[in-house]
Amino acid sequence: MLNKKKELYVAVAVGLIALGGAAVFASQSSSGDNAAKDKKPPASLTSVTISDQQATHIEVVPVKTYDFVEQNEAVGYIDFNQDATVQVFTPYQGRIRQVFVKAGDDVRKGQALFSVDSPDLVTAESTLISTAGLTKLTTAALERAKKMLETQTAAQKDVDQATADQQTADANFRAARDAVRIFGKSDADIDRLLQTRKVDGELTVNSPLTGKVTARNAAPGLLTQPGNAPAPVTVSDLSTVWMVASVSETDLPRMKMGQSVSVAVMAYPGKIFQGKVNNIGIAIDPATHRVGVRSEIKDPEHLLHPQMLATYRIRVADPVQSAAAPLNALVREGDGTMTAYVTKDGRTFTRRAVQTGLEQEGNRQILSGLQPGEKIAADGAIFLSNMLSLQSR
Repeated sequence: MLNKKKELYVAVAVGLIALGGAAVFASQSSSGDNAAKDKKPPASLTSVTISDQQATHIEVVPVKTYDFVEQNEAVGYIDFNQDATVQVFTPYQGRIRQVFVKAGDDVRKGQALFSVDSPDLVTAESTLISTAGLTKLTTAALERAKKMLETQTAAQKDVDQATADQQTADANFRAARDAVRIFGKSDADIDRLLQTRKVDGELTVNSPLTGKVTARNAAPGLLTQPGNAPAPVTVSDLSTVWMVASVSETDLPRMKMGQSVSVAVMAYPGKIFQGKVNNIGIAIDPATHRVGVRSEIKDPEHLLHPQMLATYRIRVADPVQSAAAPLNALVREGDGTMTAYVTKDGRTFTRRAVQTGLEQEGNRQILSGLQPGEKIAADGAIFLSNMLSLQSR
């Protein structure tokens, strides 16, 4: 009987323990469910506040306005302005006696480049001397015939013949003088030749323009002929150069003669050279479907050199004034949107999505999201983006 009571007590105790455990579990489960219901995900933050020390690393700039110009870009190269480049040949065959310049020299119009021993010049000068003597002789004969006619010691036909001879001699003299002048001799040189009656076959070839000697193939003793390449000397005016580029045929309708062009070369980062389109090709390259576009570029400092690689932008529309932000003020977020961080006091920054457009000279066009005059973070905008991301977790 005692054993049965003992077993009953044990059974009751086990039941009470089980019932208590169930009650505790139910209570904890209910409490956990309520806590889970009360816990909500944090809202996405859009503002961040920084300390005074952090603010020293953040550059705040105002949103400004900028005239954005729609432009087409192309790649090409620098070339000589062929309209201002002259291959200087001698007008007559001869052997080079002296060369007065070297490649790279600056020359003035009329400056001596080289001289040539020209047999043709010797012939022309000899003819001039002989016709000058014949002219003098026929002129004297005409004067004598006129005096004899006055004393009736000569007939009129003798005077007429003397007049014809004098006119023929004078015409030949003038032609011979012009022939020598073609060789580059001045009137002073010709008068000196007639006075000394000494033939000089050295022909001096002068520069036809002011510029720089860009090529020299002349050397003493070298036989040169008119038009026989290579030219002894080439002179170019480098105050303007050509920029030659290939443009896609789809851009051709937007190309116009006289359009403004901005050219940049790797040798001078940040420097822009200005010019205008002066030639648009007629034929399309069948392999690349591109067309050549040539621009004349002003280069008064002579910084550009032929065959330099260059990029240029052609203005194809009128400027459009728009809000603009520095490139470092815009942050591309993880979802691909572009954002800027706007502030009023330099301590609290609010993230704002923006739509962007053209990029020119370190400025990005703002189509929406910002207004001119608003203050935004420039240097340090990336820091604000990272800081805001950490606080949102």
